[in-house]
Amino acid sequence: MRHKFLTWVLRHLHLKETWVIFFILGIIMMNYPFIHIFDTPNRIFGMPALFVYLFVGWLISIGVIYLFVKAISLDDEDSGEER
Repeated sequence: MRHKFLTWVLRHLHLKETWVIFFILGIIMMNYPFIHIFDTPNRIFGMPALFVYLFVGWLISIGVIYLFVKAISLDDEDSGEER
C-alpha cells in the first residue's frame, strides 16, 4: 500500500515546477523575517529555536531532494521500458 502511494505521488510530481516552488520557499525561509521570528531566547527541546528551525528545514530539504531523485529514477525506468 505504501509503495503504491509513493509510486503514485512520484508519477504525478511535475519536477520542473516543483523544483522552482521549493527553491523559492527555501529562499523565503532563509530571509530576514523568518530568521528574525525564530531568533528568540525561547528553547525547543532544550535547543535554541533558531537552531531547531534551521535543522528541521535542512531535514525537510533532504527529504524533498530524495523524492526528486526517486521521481527522476522512476521516469528513467519508464522511458527505458517504452523503447
